[in-house]
Amino acid sequence: MGKPLVYEILEKPVTSCIIGLCSLIWFYIQKKNIGYSHVGLSYETAVQGHHWRIITSAFSHISPLHLVFNMSALWSLGVVEQLGHMGLGTEFYLHYTLVLVVLSGALVLVSYHLLIQKFKLEYFRRVTAVGYSCVVFGWMTILSVKQPSSKLNLFGLLSLPISFAPFESLIFTSIIVPQASFLGHLSGIIVGYSIAWGLIQGMTNYWAISMLGWIILIFVVSLKRSGAYDFSFLEIESVTDPSLPSVRFVASGAGRTVQMSALPLGGVELV
Repeated sequence: MGKPLVYEILEKPVTSCIIGLCSLIWFYIQKKNIGYSHVGLSYETAVQGHHWRIITSAFSHISPLHLVFNMSALWSLGVVEQLGHMGLGTEFYLHYTLVLVVLSGALVLVSYHLLIQKFKLEYFRRVTAVGYSCVVFGWMTILSVKQPSSKLNLFGLLSLPISFAPFESLIFTSIIVPQASFLGHLSGIIVGYSIAWGLIQGMTNYWAISMLGWIILIFVVSLKRSGAYDFSFLEIESVTDPSLPSVRFVASGAGRTVQMSALPLGGVELV
């Protein structure tokens, strides 16, 4: 018999908290009938100053299956928290989860920029990405380098050798889920290898807390500047020329609600 669930939760505190957070956010999105276009990440909204979407898009999911698939994989990857003897552990997991959330989202935007500006693929201007898969693929990649002999279990039914899991999962999800974000998953893999190979390193409690502080500050300021939420106590001085007419940006399309009642112009990618 396996361990009781309560003991596994205590052994994976950060993983358990993230799964709980994503589940609560999904429930809130369902209850409030919020469309993915209101929380997802797209190039068009990023250019308009909606930088807060890098965070909201990572923790939002648009369907029960989307949520369950990501959280099932994340639960299996939570074994990282139990590998303190290998230089991983809960502290490492918490530190580099912050890095994966921010850098994988930023890399997605850079990829969109290159595809739009260099290859004139305007489709990617309005593609909206939502989901935690960037981070899931990042940890999958880190674990494949640090402990290649382990297995990745999905739903308790599918077991993949972790050494091949990142690219197997990348191909698998691209085939069975047409809306799966190839660029989003690939971004997570690239950042994951950068961490596993030591190209990104040196995270300590000090740097993690500092990074979290900057994330919160930029999140709040970008919410204020984009007009998505009104913080009455926060005033930001405009740097635009007052002689020019003001322009108010409005996200194109009404978006699609969680019930998929309407489609935006660009589409959605699940990450």
